[in-house]
Amino acid sequence: MTDPHQFEKIQRENMRWRILQTAEVSHPWPVREDLLLSTVAGPDMPITSTDLRREVAYLERRELVTVKNRGLGPYLVELTRYGLDLAQYTIDCQPGIARPEKYW
Repeated sequence: MTDPHQFEKIQRENMRWRILQTAEVSHPWPVREDLLLSTVAGPDMPITSTDLRREVAYLERRELVTVKNRGLGPYLVELTRYGLDLAQYTIDCQPGIARPEKYW
């Protein structure tokens, strides 16, 4: 049987990668929190806005995204220079984000 903690870890790391991917597609404009939630969540990853905000905060602490509009409505999430480089595979990915191996 699979360890539930391991499953949660995998889900968090995948969610972080999906957030970065969505923000990269939106670049150079910030992406709204509700759009992030609708793109990141799915049948394979049922998440709440609280889950999303927790992982966005993690990425912000890692200096991969910035959050704008905090407290004034939906968050606006924007990639930093490092977040863009990570999403575009120009820098190494540290543990904590489930970025797939580059195959091209």
